[in-house]
Amino acid sequence: MDHQDMMRRAIELAKNGTGAVDPNPLVGAVIVKDGRIIGEGYHARYGGLHAERNALASCKESPMGATLYVTLEPCCHYGKTPPCTEAILEAGIQTVYIGSRDPNPKVAGKGAAILRQAGINVIEDFLREECDTLNAPFFYYITRQRPYVAMKYAMTADGKIATETGASQWITNEESRRHVHLLRRKYQGIMAGIGTVLADDPMLSCRLGDGGRNPVRVICDSRLRIPLESKLVQSAKEIPLFIATCAKDAEKKAALEEKGVLVFVFEGQKIPLPELMDKLGELKIGSILLEGGGELNASMLEAGLVQRVYAYVGAKIFGGKTAKTPVSGRGIDLPAQSPALRLAQTEIFGDDVLCVYDVLPEKEAQ
Repeated sequence: MDHQDMMRRAIELAKNGTGAVDPNPLVGAVIVKDGRIIGEGYHARYGGLHAERNALASCKESPMGATLYVTLEPCCHYGKTPPCTEAILEAGIQTVYIGSRDPNPKVAGKGAAILRQAGINVIEDFLREECDTLNAPFFYYITRQRPYVAMKYAMTADGKIATETGASQWITNEESRRHVHLLRRKYQGIMAGIGTVLADDPMLSCRLGDGGRNPVRVICDSRLRIPLESKLVQSAKEIPLFIATCAKDAEKKAALEEKGVLVFVFEGQKIPLPELMDKLGELKIGSILLEGGGELNASMLEAGLVQRVYAYVGAKIFGGKTAKTPVSGRGIDLPAQSPALRLAQTEIFGDDVLCVYDVLPEKEAQ
């Protein structure tokens, strides 16, 4: 195995922390001595030991003089755990390969500098693009203090999310629907509009049956119409539920809070979505899977709050003049006004296709 193989092994290890470390990043580490892996680890849960310390703890022999491969720059500050740079120095590691640079101001190059000053050979940006891909939501959150938002929808081959009568189950096949639940595990929160709630009475939970984490549910409900008997409200004490509203209905708000719901009340007639994202960021919600209806999707896109799009295309055609589409709202006047997308990946689920796009910032789109 060569250096790239070792870093790719660290990348695969890092993925084991998916859904358990937020808002921290996914990190994996491999320790090699005399051409042999003697230890490896990953950041397994928020508040737990970081990847480097877990890898050192797993070593089968002394790591003195060994090489460490780590997907993210080692931390050098005290947080919920001591600095990883201290553990690396104490272990006598000789060489460190670093994948991603940590944009956290508490680290941001300081970790690598401390190691170099101690005489350790440090190679930065090794397979950086692959390592960066692991933590796009973390990088966005840590630099902006608001969640990274991925918009997800399932549509037919002719771009419909429901028939003329409003029926939508099912557009995609079972394999695609299982993948959606894997996505829900990946993101800290799931966000929808009140229209979805009133139409489908969803749980918005992660139904994988493995006892893993459910995302926080966030509902945009400007007039506070959510029924107290809805599945979301009835499960609020087991799975956190946040409701954003502009309604000044103290009685309904109190009834929801009695059920365990956290209600955010904003001024005006329309929920200020950037303010809502800031509020979620303050609560350390670093990533959101947006499963809103067409109006909420349009509003989030218009506000520039969407960073990724997951478009599942089912092998069906619905037709219809008024059948709903994934993004409604007013729409744009000219094709050039569209948000610029970059195709990041595609996947095939039987006859269904998933297209994953990154939404480019305006400066990159031009």
